[in-house]
Amino acid sequence: MPHLQAGTGRSDITPAPGTPQGIWGAQLHQRGAGADMPLYATALALSDGATTALLIDVDVIGFNEEWATRVTTAVAELTGLPAAAIRVAASHTHSGPKTLRLEVVSEGLDMGLEYLETLPRRIAGAGWQALRNLRPVRVAAGEGACAINVNRRLTLDNGRVVVGRNWQAPVDRTVRVIRFDDLDEQPVAVIVHYACHPTIMAWENEWFTPDFPGVVREVVERDLGGHCLFLQGAAGSVGPILGFTGDRAVYRRLGRILGLEAAKVALSIDTRRRTERFTGVMESGAPIALYDEVPAPDTPVPFAMRSRTLRLPANEFPPHAALVEAVAQLRTALDAARATGVGIREATAALTRATMKEERARMVRGQAFVERQLQVLRLGDIVLVSMQDEPFGEIGERIVAGSPFRHTLVSGYSNGTFGYMPTRAAFAEGGYEVDTALYGPATEDLVVEAALALLGELDPPGVASRQHTANE
Repeated sequence: MPHLQAGTGRSDITPAPGTPQGIWGAQLHQRGAGADMPLYATALALSDGATTALLIDVDVIGFNEEWATRVTTAVAELTGLPAAAIRVAASHTHSGPKTLRLEVVSEGLDMGLEYLETLPRRIAGAGWQALRNLRPVRVAAGEGACAINVNRRLTLDNGRVVVGRNWQAPVDRTVRVIRFDDLDEQPVAVIVHYACHPTIMAWENEWFTPDFPGVVREVVERDLGGHCLFLQGAAGSVGPILGFTGDRAVYRRLGRILGLEAAKVALSIDTRRRTERFTGVMESGAPIALYDEVPAPDTPVPFAMRSRTLRLPANEFPPHAALVEAVAQLRTALDAARATGVGIREATAALTRATMKEERARMVRGQAFVERQLQVLRLGDIVLVSMQDEPFGEIGERIVAGSPFRHTLVSGYSNGTFGYMPTRAAFAEGGYEVDTALYGPATEDLVVEAALALLGELDPPGVASRQHTANE
């Protein structure tokens, strides 16, 4: 087969009004008033005839272990693909439906569970449709830059680490774009990759939104056509420059800024290689050189997908029984606060933090190591690296710096979202992400080394191929 094949599919996964909404300990409401924008599951199927892979971008914050498995299983059963060939990538929107932490819900729980039960089949449907739409494509990638993100780990004067804006700390502002065209050079799909927590819409917002990733997709699809998938980057330590608001105009504005940059990069990408041929001179007011742009012959795109299970050192937690008791007490306190209408925000925040820590402690209870999936997908000189959790930006940057491929897109939030993956330095600083991390300080180096080793197994084109200019 001379050409890679690609196909897209999409399911609307917008919740009904009244479904539990938002993933915020500080929010006072429980039910969503309605949808400000549609929420989608958008799938991209890729195949070279021997290997087939499926990538699905979903407008949710993520899933726990049980539901991540149920989603992947539903996709595998409907499409016939093995689980190792499937990547379900959450956009990580915090203003979508409550697919996590339903234990804090006392109003609308029936609607929340009913919605959650429908998701695996709706997500699977997008993947099934994408496989039916496979057609020959050409693929190429480019890069731009956008400054809507900032390192969010801020140390206050009293030494406390909070989620804020740290303008002095490192942040990767690269916009990475992959474009797939059919053989008539019409866009089939565009992947946009960027690292930033979708936390623009926060506790005051009662509307379902995809946050800025939904606007990015809308802008790119309007300007190019085809389907756009948004892949969240290594955003564990990265947030928006404006956020934690109830003003929906803010996420639309920042999403448009990023979307326009992504569309610019995508429009500049030529998926068909060409050579310039001088054909003569046109005599005009000046002698003007004339050229033909000669398409180069198509060559097969090296295509492969690999998955590896890593054993990562578990973080240390207090005794699990003590955490279970704390959750029970805080749930009782929240019920009392809701009954009286006093202290609801404080009680919800306390219970949210406690349930997060209890969940993580339960996952690692009695284990020195936690098994996690690392997945890589190669498309010629492009590689997509994904993991289940929330890697800090510095981890993603180390993998990109060491990668032998020209374009390297590192993501978390894939096939589950279970906890933060901080850097070794962050453990010395402390903070929310460290307190709820599944892993210990050695994890950063282990993940980087494993990712680079896996990339090295993909017959990389060589470090020299990474010397290029943006949008090449």
